[in-house]
Order: sequence, then structure tokens, then C-alpha cells
Amino acid sequence: MRTTPGTLPDRYEGLVKAYDIRGVVPDRLDEEAARRIGAAFVALTGAPRIAVARDMRETSPALAAAFTEGVRDRGADVLDAGLGSTDYLYYVSGSLGVPGAMFTASHNPARYNGVKLCRAGAVPIGDGTGLERIRAALGEPAPAPAAVRGGLTGLDLLDGYVAHLRSLVDLDGVRPLKVVVDAGNGMAGLTAPKVLDHPLLRVVPLYFELDGNFPHHEADPMKPANVADLKARVVAEGADLGLAFDGDADRCFVVDERGEGVSPSQVIGLIATRELARRPGRAVVHNLITSRAVPELIAEAGGRPVRSRVGHSFVKALMAEHDAVFGGEHSGHYYFHDFWFADTGMLAALHVLAALGGQGGPLSALMAGFTRYAASDEINVRVADPAVAVEAVRAAFAAGAADGTETDGLDGLTVRLPGGAWFNLRASNTEPVLRLNAEGADGNEVAAVRGRVLDVLAVHGGIDPS
Repeated sequence: MRTTPGTLPDRYEGLVKAYDIRGVVPDRLDEEAARRIGAAFVALTGAPRIAVARDMRETSPALAAAFTEGVRDRGADVLDAGLGSTDYLYYVSGSLGVPGAMFTASHNPARYNGVKLCRAGAVPIGDGTGLERIRAALGEPAPAPAAVRGGLTGLDLLDGYVAHLRSLVDLDGVRPLKVVVDAGNGMAGLTAPKVLDHPLLRVVPLYFELDGNFPHHEADPMKPANVADLKARVVAEGADLGLAFDGDADRCFVVDERGEGVSPSQVIGLIATRELARRPGRAVVHNLITSRAVPELIAEAGGRPVRSRVGHSFVKALMAEHDAVFGGEHSGHYYFHDFWFADTGMLAALHVLAALGGQGGPLSALMAGFTRYAASDEINVRVADPAVAVEAVRAAFAAGAADGTETDGLDGLTVRLPGGAWFNLRASNTEPVLRLNAEGADGNEVAAVRGRVLDVLAVHGGIDPS
């Protein structure tokens, strides 16, 4: 532990990341850190009231309580919103006009926890918009208590959250649908039964019990192993579709009636088309690793595609700047103008259900209209020095510039090859890996691009995960 004021204690190194605060408990995140973060959040926002919610992890109650103490010690009141999903916290922040703190580590394993922070109106806080001040505060002496301690009020706005989501998507005209929902023992186990309580929906629950130890599988639907049970259950039940949520239920992943995964890029295309039908000509934000079909579909629907870096703070900022009607990321985050530009997997699920139930065909046929290219799954590669490895890949592909190869550095390295194939290679903000996404006309082209990149990375210690 350091002793020099203004420097970060060793145990807190790496705790404050680009988009949120996250680490192993208590090695990186402990109650003292949570208390200091609470005090620093009051100083950052200057707000007289702050809402706090938490997920079902075993360490969440104690960390949320310590954060609450830090807020109250600085003279601000705390609105304790209790158990909820991250998008529930955004609803509380947006509807009440107060800053918010959500205690969750999202899809990370049980030993992790963290905090997602937002300003009033669910405005994101990231590195450069406030998290750097939170990071600095962890290295400063604890501030003196305020003359008057803040109060504490409990509130339950879950019914309001449900009513708001249901007001944005009308399910009354859909045909009856059978849907398997995998909550992964996360917060969708609390919210999905309420949001999807509709006479035309038959919900088959999977792992709805709230359990921060995740006894059945990790609450990370990005990993194929974690949706295997959902896929099998959809087929066994003869269901129309399946929905999988991550631990804090702000992301949603879709499985069709065959038990096949639906790409988030397809879901983005579907929802963008629906939202642009209501509000023609508006902007739609997509991050740079979505399929190139996404901006094509947005333009064809009369919208304006806006390309973004990966990460909720970047997408939300661009949505506000362009007054976008919708935004999507390939990681399963979906953002809505009518939800304070914030992300909500549950509202995305309602859109998919409404679209499917509004026509007679299966989901696989519906989504085929939003599929144009083949893509790799996201590939995580560990290398000795990420910056050096990315530069080596840049140099390897720069030799083809004379043939029409293009590169840009909006987020990591994006390379567009003659003929339309492309890949993006970027360092993760949450794990010590490089993330590779590639797309091409067909599987063979994707495999060729993937192989070329992995061959270069192998020289720098990268291991082909296949």
C-alpha cells in the first residue's frame, strides 16, 4: 500500500476501468473502496440525492451499504432502490432525474463485483467524463464528513419500470408465442416474469433463481457454452424462440426455433427498422464491430447510420449528440431514445417478440432478411504486449494498401480488404486480451482473414483459441 497522497494504493490498481468500476472482491474492490467511491460520487455530481441498486451477488449488499455510507457522510440523501437489473437502475435515474449507482459485475464470475455509475437522466459516466476523478479519489485522504448527514429512503419502482417498457412496445396484437428465458441465475430472474407477463406469451423459465454463485453456468451469453442449455430447451419445448440475459440483465441474446443463435447484428437491424418506421430519417448508432449489413439496413430504412467505438459511454454520447432513435452493439447491448438513450436488454426482447408475433413465419425466416454476410465469433487472444502485437498486424496488412486495403484507428485497428471483408482488432477494457472480429462474404473468406491475423499474433505469443 502506498503512503504518498495522490497516488493509487496498489490494491486498487486496475479497479476503475474505461466504462465502469470492476474487480475481484476483496482483493481489488472492498468496502473501504466502495465508501470512498460513494463520497467521490457526491463530489463529482454535486447532487443532493443519489439512487443505489444492486444485483444478487453475495458481496453486493455490503458493498452497496458501504457506498451508501460514503454518500450520506458527504451530506447527500440515498434512495435505496434495492434489488434490480442495471436497466432498472437506469429507469430510476431517468424517471426521478437523479444520479445512480448499480452494484454489479455483469457477466463476470462470482468472485467479481463492481459499480456502474450514471448522472441524472441515466447519462453515462466513463473515463474522461468522471471516472478519472473517482480513480483519483481512491488515492486521496478520506474527506471530512459533512455537517449534516444525508438521509436514507427505500423505494421500489419495479412496477413503474415494467409499465414503462410495456408502454413502448405493444404486444396485444401478436400471435401466441412460447419463449424459453434463461436468466442465468441473474437479475432477469426478477424482472423477466414481470415484463413478460402477458396472456399471449407462454414463458418457460430457465435458472430464474437469484444466485450470485451462478451454479448452472456463467451469466455470460457471449460464450457458446453458456447458451447450450437454452438452445437444447428451445428445441425440446418446440418453442418459438429463446432469450438469454447476462448477470445484470442489461444484455439480451436471442435463439431461434431451431436452437440456433441469432447474431446481435441481426437484432440491431430488426429493431432499427422498427424504430425508423416510427421515426423516419433519424440517426441510429452502431459500434464498429457490428456487421456491415447494419449500416446498409439503416440507410435502406431511411435512417442515418452513425459509427461508434465499442462501449456504452461512447454509444450513449453519440446517441445524445445525434438525437438517435436507437443504438446497438454486437455485444448484445441495445440503446433506446425513449429509455434516456440507455441500454435495456428487456426492451430489445420485447421488440423481437412483437416482430415475431406480428407475422406468421418462424424466427429463422424473419431474421434471414437481416443477414447478408458471414462473421466470426469474437476471438480473444492473449499476447505478451498488446500494443506491439496490434502494430505488427497493422504493418502486415499495410503492404496491401496499394490494392485498396484501408485501415482506421477509431477503436483499435480496423482493416477493410478489397471485396468487402474486414476485421477489427482491439484491446479489451475488462480483460488482458486482444479481441478479434472478422466478417466476409462467406465462411471461407472469414476463415482466411482470421488465419492471416492469428498467424501474425502467433509471432507475439498469441494462441489460436480453436
